[in-house]
Amino acid sequence: MKSFYITTPIYYVNDVPHIGHAYTTIAADVMARWKRMEGYDVLFCTGTDEHGQKINRAAEKLGLHPKELADRVVENFKSLWVKLNISNDDFIRTTEERHKRVVQEAFKRMIESGDIYKGVYEGWYCVFCESFWSESQLIPERRCPDCGREVEMVREETYFFRLSKYQDRLLKHMEENPDCVKPESRFNEVYSFIRMGLKDISVTRTTVKWGIPFPLDPSHVIYVWFDALINYLTVAGFTQDEEKFNKYWPVVHHLVGKDILRFHAVIWPAMLMSLGVNPPKMVFAHGWWTVEGEKMSKSKGNVVDPNEVVDKYGVDAFRYFLLREVPFGLDGDFSRDAFINRVNGELADNFGNLLNRTLVMVEKFFGGVVPEPMEEEAVDREIASLALETFRKAKEYMDEFGFDKALREILALSSRLNKYVDETSPWALAREGRKGRLSSVIYTVLEGLRFLTVMLTPFIPKSGERAWTMLGLEGKPEDHGFSSLVWGKFPVGIRVKPGEVLFPRIEVKTEVKREEMKVESFVSIDEFRKMDLRIAKVLSAERVPKTDKLLKLEIDIGDERRTIVAGIAEVYSPEELIGKEVVVIANLEPAKIKGIVSQGMLLAAIDRDGKPVILRPERDVDPGSKVT
Repeated sequence: MKSFYITTPIYYVNDVPHIGHAYTTIAADVMARWKRMEGYDVLFCTGTDEHGQKINRAAEKLGLHPKELADRVVENFKSLWVKLNISNDDFIRTTEERHKRVVQEAFKRMIESGDIYKGVYEGWYCVFCESFWSESQLIPERRCPDCGREVEMVREETYFFRLSKYQDRLLKHMEENPDCVKPESRFNEVYSFIRMGLKDISVTRTTVKWGIPFPLDPSHVIYVWFDALINYLTVAGFTQDEEKFNKYWPVVHHLVGKDILRFHAVIWPAMLMSLGVNPPKMVFAHGWWTVEGEKMSKSKGNVVDPNEVVDKYGVDAFRYFLLREVPFGLDGDFSRDAFINRVNGELADNFGNLLNRTLVMVEKFFGGVVPEPMEEEAVDREIASLALETFRKAKEYMDEFGFDKALREILALSSRLNKYVDETSPWALAREGRKGRLSSVIYTVLEGLRFLTVMLTPFIPKSGERAWTMLGLEGKPEDHGFSSLVWGKFPVGIRVKPGEVLFPRIEVKTEVKREEMKVESFVSIDEFRKMDLRIAKVLSAERVPKTDKLLKLEIDIGDERRTIVAGIAEVYSPEELIGKEVVVIANLEPAKIKGIVSQGMLLAAIDRDGKPVILRPERDVDPGSKVT
């Protein structure tokens, strides 16, 4: 079995997790799930970085031992990963004994390689970033170029790593492995940095006591960054489990933020070369997230808390948005409008709508039992070919960490299936008694939904499992994997299990100041009372022939049934309206529309895109109830 090892950075326990932490971890999780469904033996790890001066000082302020502070904060990450449905195989903490053993063994080997020597370091140090800087790298007022905080002058005895020794080997490695750093812009950045010349770097501290002791000299502790990088070896079993290490290390993929790229793409490969270990197969640096166009800042109060977003909108909506909104590797912007539009437009109105309307038709036309296809036509074969091609393209994009492109292809298939339903008009086939053709149409859509559910599951695992159950299929999509994507395998004769809407639309509440409201004219309360507003239940719905916008609805308003014509066909399909409760004006003068007598008017609002959004009661109300 092929192996695949993927990691996130280990996150520093000085703060609560934010959208950046969630983004990297969700991306790694989606890739891990995708590879498992491809048949790979996957090792997926995340964890926490718990040593260093920053943690030590924060603990002192709270009157705690650094380990006590780490124990508290680490739970924030672990609980969030559970909420985000992260499927990591390991969670590494740098305070674990297994990690300390590997770090000390790694340094012993680098010492034996002649790559560690004693010296004195003098320079500027940023406690917050745990980074050393030269005078020329500082920004005005001697501040850290990364975080903008004041730096400290440090002079102390230290041990150095001979990074300069590996300059030529690093360049040669990059030239021979052009995919070792992604995306291409980051490869070029790293390559140029190495060509400018590498200097030896300090790897121990004497002024910091919270860390792993240096093997040669207990008065030194290992600089936190070097301790942290070695976590990837610890998880893979370096020096502890040779069989495990040989299985996973040749295929390690590191996902990191662009701010820590040089540590992972320059220093880390050099350390591995010193240890006689191959560098990572790939280091992929993604971009940063802004919020509503602005950099996240506690002082601005615009830091996105993943817990709050998930609690409000659902975990799969959050996972989907982060990987669909922006190409992996570029910076992204998290805005409320973009989030809602993406979830409503692609998950609710596209995939979710396709699932819901299809299950309604299976129930209505075949008693909930999946029919055997009887009369295949060319368009059905076209859909089958498109489904297979969609998976081929999605796989190619995923091989390049092109999450957004893969999702674009998958949702394009969903859009085509929605259009296929409109083109084949199953309701018309049923009315005409063409059961054979109807069975093929319904089967084709169900099989398309099976393909969609399997491909979407790594991105939206909980919703994928729910959709799978609603389709009446056994087990979970992950159990069947991508090898199940052979057209025509949807089992005939099983019963579908419709449930609650998979992705309810997120209702947008627009706040308008009273002085900004423009009212063309006012009505008296007596005039308003003349309108008979009622709750109605939609009994049946169909498109009005030779029109794009009109639907003919049969409604129950309590004491009678009526027919109304509504201009909502561009937004709502007939199937999704059946059984819904709506608001109508019951005493409107009847009007003849396209030869149909319409006895009332359906009430709808107009959204920011100019599309109608029908009004519905918040809870179930008996048909005929008055709206006052």
